[in-house]
Formats: sequence, C-alpha cells, structure tokens
Amino acid sequence: MGCTTLLVGRRASADGSPLVARTEDSSNGSFDPKRAVVVRPEDQPRVYTSVLGRRRIELPGNPLRYTAVPNALPDEGIWGSAGINAANVAMSATETLTSNPRVLGADPLVELVPGRGTPGSPDHRPEQPGGIGEEDMLTLVLPYIRSAREGVERLGALLAEHGTYEMNGIAFSDVEDIWWLETVGGHHWIARRVPEDHYVTMPNQLGIDSFDLQDAEGEGRDHLASDDLRAFLGTHHLDLTVHRPSGAGFASVGSAADGPGSSPFNPREAFGSHSDHDHVYNTPRAWFMQRTLNPTGEDWDGPSPEHRPDSDDLPWSRRPERLLTIEDVKDVLSSHYQGTPFDPYSPRGTDAERRAFRPIGINRHNALAILQIRPDRPESSRALQWIAFASNPFNTLIPMFTNVEETPHYLSTTTGQVSTDSFYWASRLVATLADAHFAETIPLIERFQQQTLALGHAAVHAADESVEHPSQETSTDEGADGPVSELLAAANSRIAEQIRAETDQLLATVLHTTSNLMTNRFSRSDG
Repeated sequence: MGCTTLLVGRRASADGSPLVARTEDSSNGSFDPKRAVVVRPEDQPRVYTSVLGRRRIELPGNPLRYTAVPNALPDEGIWGSAGINAANVAMSATETLTSNPRVLGADPLVELVPGRGTPGSPDHRPEQPGGIGEEDMLTLVLPYIRSAREGVERLGALLAEHGTYEMNGIAFSDVEDIWWLETVGGHHWIARRVPEDHYVTMPNQLGIDSFDLQDAEGEGRDHLASDDLRAFLGTHHLDLTVHRPSGAGFASVGSAADGPGSSPFNPREAFGSHSDHDHVYNTPRAWFMQRTLNPTGEDWDGPSPEHRPDSDDLPWSRRPERLLTIEDVKDVLSSHYQGTPFDPYSPRGTDAERRAFRPIGINRHNALAILQIRPDRPESSRALQWIAFASNPFNTLIPMFTNVEETPHYLSTTTGQVSTDSFYWASRLVATLADAHFAETIPLIERFQQQTLALGHAAVHAADESVEHPSQETSTDEGADGPVSELLAAANSRIAEQIRAETDQLLATVLHTTSNLMTNRFSRSDG
C-alpha cells in the first residue's frame, strides 16, 4: 500500500509538539472508505485473529482506550491506520517499505500457506498462518503501551515471535520522542529515535541511512534492533558499508576489524533498494518534501544540483529552516510538485514530465492523520488527532481531541454507500469534481482550506480555555477525566458540524462551477 510519512521532532515544530503524520493510500485502482472511531477497553478483543494472515494471537487483559481510523468495510480486516491511546502515546501503522532479494532470502517473509486436502488423507497439509501486517499492527500494539519506546519493544517482540508478510515502517510518539521502526525481512527490525530538531521524510522506501548498532546492543538511547541483528548482518553479508581503517588519508568510520554492523553502518544500503521503480515512485517524493522544507539549504534547480528526484542519498532526516506547523505538514502531504515541470496540474512541463513521478497528493488517499502530543497542555487534553479523508490537495483537516469515548457521526459512520452525511464521501466527491477543472476550482478549495483550518484552531483554543477555566456545569470534579472528556467530546462535535457545513457549501459551489464547464455546454439559451 502506497503511503507517505512525515515526522517532526519536538524542537522542529512550532509549539514543541512531536508530530507524526502519514497519508494512507490505497493501491492503484482501488479506494478504501475510512472512518474514525474510539475503541474502548471492553471493545478490544482478548484473542485476535487476522483476516489476511489468519494468525491467532492472545492479547493482554488490560488494554487502554485508543482512537483508530479503520476501514469502513472490514472484509480485509481492521487496518486501524493511526491513533492515540489514553496514555497519550501515538502510533501510525504502516508505511509500506522496499527491500532487496538478499534480505528476503536471508529472512523470508512469513506468508500464509493455505491448507490442502482433508484431515487424515495422505495429501493433507494444514494451513500455515501468515505473519502480522498493516491490517493488524495498531490493534496489537497501541492499547498496551505507555511510551513510544514501549511501542517499539512490543512490536519488536511480536515480529520476532510471529513474523510479518510485508516490509513496513511504523512510527510511535509520546510527548517527548518519536521512534521510527523498520521491518527487515520476516522477523528482524531496526528502530531509531528521530532527532528532536529534525524532520523525517518517508516515501515507501526503507529510509534509515545511519545506525549505531553498539548503541542498540547497549544503552539503546537512540537505536534499538533485533537481538541478533549483528549476527544476521554477518552471516548473510548484508552490511555494504565500507569500513576503512583510520589513518592518513582515511576517515575514521570504524575499522574492518569491527566486523558487520560497525558503527555507523548504512541500513538503507544493507536492507533497502535503489531500483528504477524507486526513482519514479519513491525518491521524488522525498526530494520534493525536502526542497519544500529546506528551500535554501542547497541548490535544487541549478545545472548540477546536489540532489535530484532520483537521488539515492537523500538524507533520512534534516533540520528545517524554520519551525514547522500543522499547516506545513498538511501542505507537504498534499503536494504535487508545484513549481516544477512535474506538476500534473501545470502547463509548465511536457506531457511526459507531468506524468513522470508519483505525486504525494494523489487521487487514492484514503486518510491523513496528524498526531500531535502537546507538551504545554494538561494530560487530560494533551492529545489531538487531525483527520482528513480522500485526496489531500482538495480536502481539509478536522482536529479531534482523543480523550473521549466516541467520535462525531460525521467521522465515524462511513459505509460503502456514497453519502454527503459522511466526511469521507463528501471529501471524495469534492476532489473528483474539482480535479477535472483544477484551475477554475482551486481558488475555491484554497479559501475553504484556510477557513476550515482557522475554525479548527479556534475550536482547539476554545476547548483549551474551557479545560483551564471550567464552568460550574462541567467542573463537578476539577481535573478529573470524566468532565474533561465530556467537554472535549462536545468540542469535537461542534467543530465537526462547523466543518460539515463548510464542506457542504464547498461541494455545492464546486458542483455548480464544474457543471457549467461540462463538455456538452452551449452558449445559447432558450428564448
């Protein structure tokens, strides 16, 4: 599944919040309607069975409440996508990643093997369950963790025990840290703590480009990994980093005597890929995100740019030129190579250039979640999950406080039936109508986005003020989660209804505009 992830460390964001953001994109030619829900402890399964892998896993008996953005149609499982639990820990799962034959041969993916024959017959072979995957990970991990690091450790243990049938990247965040985990083959994994003053771009390609295995094997301050990763690297000759001996004319980056995994080594070279597919589907997205967030950091457009859309050495993380906001994250994850010949909506390039690269803001977005854990707010109202559905260039965000018992109907009641009562379907209708007449409708979209994002921020400010200075009606037990949770749920409902009204108005306006531009129009009227 194609997705794009942007992670912003707390010292790189405008308000000191770590930000975890990811678009969940469906495969080409398919769309998965999404809804936003709260999963209460009594609703969490105690024995979980996956749909795609048919893996049965017993779960702990003490789950936390958490939010999720599951598929509206559960025929392929839950696909919880992104959420924040009652301990204010966030998780985004997953970013599909690339690999290479050396890794997949050394630690094969754990794929479902269907059974055959009947029990007792000579040709009977029982079914062999597959490992866990994107369908499962949020449900299996988020309700049971109280820090980002615990998320890495729990998922790592599940991968070691059950394996996975796909390569994935998973983000965990708490009020201080973001950790990024990448699966490496069927059972192995690595994880890095995002530098606090950096952002990370992840476009469906194994991304970590430097790893300190000694730290992972020791204190684990910034790096964690499978217990046997060093042996795995050595046995299968996976470490491609050149470890030159120190001395005259050599940079000291570890010695050959240190062996595989000497610090630092490059996991992207060991475990990832640099294919022609990457150069049209993956690396251009990282290139555009980084040129947008660091526009003067290097020469992006000169005759000999340091990095191009097909560069294999784009850094995993960078320090932005200024602090980043929710709007910056939304804009980057809505982008389609604006200002370059590769923008599919611009007349600037040739037809070949406009279709050369996979845009970040693509038609088949299912959902966008921006997970924000705010350090300057009380724990009872610290966490926000900003939610958008359908194609990002044409949609908007609704902020949702996560310390609640349910989400507004406009977000939670999506079904397979197209209806403007659903934020998902209303957003998809707007995008589909506007796309064909981009130049005529994008001014309407941009005004709508500014208005609704302003409404969202105002709603958050008003709710924060109510939490700090509760009225007598809501302050039966000052500081208790009960009254605060009810206040936040009411705030969620109000902003959802405000944005519903704005979305309905936009849909009507876009429909009128595009109806007047239909191919069968004729300038002469009756009379």
